[in-house]
Amino acid sequence: MTVLSILRSCDHPVAILLTRYSRRVKTGFEAINTTVRLFATLFLVLSIVAGGYGAKSWHIQWVAEKARENRLLRRNSGLRGPDGSRTIFVPYRTGTAKVTIHPTKPTTFDAHRRLFLNPSRAARLGDRQVRPPQIKPGLNLAFLHQFLSLLSIMVPHWNSRELGLLLSQGAFLMLRTYLSLVVARLDGEIVRDLVAGHGRAFLWGILKWCGIGGMLPGTKSPGLMALTFTGFASYTNAAIKFLQSKVSIAFRTRLIRYIHDLYLNDNLNYYKLSNLDGGIGQGADQFITQDLTLFCASAASLYSSVGKPFVDLCVFNYQLSRSLGPLALTGLLINYLSTATLLRRLSPPFGKLKAVEGRREGEFRSLHARLIANAEEVAFYGGAAMEKVFLDERFRALRSWMEGIYALKIRYNILEDFMLKYCWSAFGYLITSLPVFIPAWGGVGGALALSNGDKSHNRERGRMKDFITNRRLMLSLADAGGRIMYSIKDLSELAGYTSRIYILISTLHRVHTAAYYPPRGTHAELYSLSDVQGTIHKGFDGVRLENAPIVTPSLYPRGGDELTEALSFIVHPGEHLLITGSNGVGKSAVARVVAGLWPVYRGLVSMPRGIGTDGIMFLPQRPYLSIGTLRDQVIYPHSEMDMRDSGKRDHDLSQVLEEVRLGYLPDREGGWDCRKEWKNVFSGGEKQRMAMARLLYHGPRYAIIDEGTSAVSSDVEGLLYEHCKEKEITLITISTRVSLKKYHTFNLTLGLGTEGAGWDFERVGTEEEKIGVERELQELRDRLAKVEQWKQRRNRIDEELSHAWINGDETATQEQPSTRKENESNIQNGRLR
Repeated sequence: MTVLSILRSCDHPVAILLTRYSRRVKTGFEAINTTVRLFATLFLVLSIVAGGYGAKSWHIQWVAEKARENRLLRRNSGLRGPDGSRTIFVPYRTGTAKVTIHPTKPTTFDAHRRLFLNPSRAARLGDRQVRPPQIKPGLNLAFLHQFLSLLSIMVPHWNSRELGLLLSQGAFLMLRTYLSLVVARLDGEIVRDLVAGHGRAFLWGILKWCGIGGMLPGTKSPGLMALTFTGFASYTNAAIKFLQSKVSIAFRTRLIRYIHDLYLNDNLNYYKLSNLDGGIGQGADQFITQDLTLFCASAASLYSSVGKPFVDLCVFNYQLSRSLGPLALTGLLINYLSTATLLRRLSPPFGKLKAVEGRREGEFRSLHARLIANAEEVAFYGGAAMEKVFLDERFRALRSWMEGIYALKIRYNILEDFMLKYCWSAFGYLITSLPVFIPAWGGVGGALALSNGDKSHNRERGRMKDFITNRRLMLSLADAGGRIMYSIKDLSELAGYTSRIYILISTLHRVHTAAYYPPRGTHAELYSLSDVQGTIHKGFDGVRLENAPIVTPSLYPRGGDELTEALSFIVHPGEHLLITGSNGVGKSAVARVVAGLWPVYRGLVSMPRGIGTDGIMFLPQRPYLSIGTLRDQVIYPHSEMDMRDSGKRDHDLSQVLEEVRLGYLPDREGGWDCRKEWKNVFSGGEKQRMAMARLLYHGPRYAIIDEGTSAVSSDVEGLLYEHCKEKEITLITISTRVSLKKYHTFNLTLGLGTEGAGWDFERVGTEEEKIGVERELQELRDRLAKVEQWKQRRNRIDEELSHAWINGDETATQEQPSTRKENESNIQNGRLR
């Protein structure tokens, strides 16, 4: 009835507003003449027709878009934008979702380089010229600088989605603080009504406590407003947890995309990070997966575990100072400072402990990954027992370290719980008793007690209400202070995660910019990363090396080992080169230098500008088969989207497979869209022919093939080389097969000289080579002419050996009785001969 009476009231502001505007619309419509109404009706009809046609067109376009999304989803492909962005489609519920990935701009990397490679001295990160900071992780200025540097990646600008999530989470945290105040006041009212015996008011308070119903329109009752706000409490708590998980995922997405753009690019940082720099060891996957996840989860919880308790401390201290007076506020501040100081001094270095634990987890995980990658070789050797020893040793070290951490946590948790739960509870009772025992120092509660001295029942009820309210505030305050104190340990662990992620990104920046410098006051070692003085020229129509030594690099800052002295050669279009030599002389090293995997320490290296079509392509010694479909194996490193853009279709791929004698694969494996673990499906010869199929698909101007046909028969090998020449691919082959000389124009021989650092570059088919071949053929003829003599000699030797064996057996048979008798006599005499 109250609701109906309020809605019918003409004095309601909403009803008055609706009545006023409805009258205006009605009056204006009546003033319009018939012609205007006719045109308005016609316009309305046309709008409806146009809207229906537009809706139909939109529906047809939407259906076609969904069909394309499903097709691209099945083929593991996407769309490329004009700004370099990539749109991919992922499964979502019953359909697909479109995700657009924007690449990180180079200017962003340039702006962040100062934060990760040249921090200010105030950050106290030490000498940054040698390697990323290896200081002790902890709550210091270095941690603050590292966290703020990572925060600039996680929240890149003011209108980012991450900042919106943080503001939403902050709004709910403030709402939760306000609800805590309302609930504390409501708790005091319920206990007061219970003690006073007011049943109706008590039940109404219980109803408000449960948060049933909502605030009626136009009602200004404080009780109903409290009812409405307490109804939001459960929703607020769930929203805070949900937003915290969303913030964690958003932080991780930003960091993952940033690291991937810096890790996987044309500068080959993913190779140089582990093989040249060594700043993070061999466990980059541990940093990018597990450590990054833990860091984002810890950083997302930091906002609610530190920010919310800090706001609670400020608000609840203000309320308690009004209720209990300045003496209580002074005692609370002293309690906070003394507890924080004591726990800070007695807290173990959790940051350093977590950092070491993460490193040992990575070492244990890398051993398992190594075993999986080399399972076949280990099985052939029967090395399971040895691998088990390695794994047990690493796990034993990890277990002992974690047991030490848990032992430290037990002692620290005992002290922490005793201080925060029991000592703070006892101190809270003392503080809340001030208005009762010392009214003059008890604030508002003490003043009310003094003013109602003649009414004992009212004074007792007021004391009960104030005590319950203050007690609730003290419990909330203790909870906030406890979370602040607990967060010291969480901050220490966050410092460990922050240090590891900061080291990863700073090392990636150093690799990306080749920022290698010798330590202060020293000179760079010969052939170290700080001694790179060579030049790389991209855009040359050919492959050229001028006075470029081939050096096996060592991890920074040590120097490398020289394999070949000042190598010089040039390959023009149509001039094929064969690189030969014994094992270990650096044949594959030449390909690594040309590809940019190894530094050019001296001299000049010239090569085409691009890799792939119309550039240069490399076929490594071990064929690589990616994840994905059969189509992806042929077009790698292209995606299906790149293949479509280049104007090629599946029938072109079928033709390529026919040229390398693999035309049966689509039928055998189930079509182009079939997905398998291809490294376990193809044989060794099929893997090498698949690599040659990639070469024929891309059709580069130059190709460096490192033992790319060692598992292929000679006839198929010749066929593959002929197809490459037909497509005008200039070949640089690394092999020990002399039979490949006929497909090449020049021959580069490595490993000459007394120390094996010499080389020889000559044209195939010169007079000297012909003379040498004739000399070898003449030696072979001479040896073949002596075959009959060797056969006769062997027959005579066999005949003599047969006579010798027969005579020997007869002699042994005749001597056996006498020998036996002699041995028996020796035994009887007690001696043996």
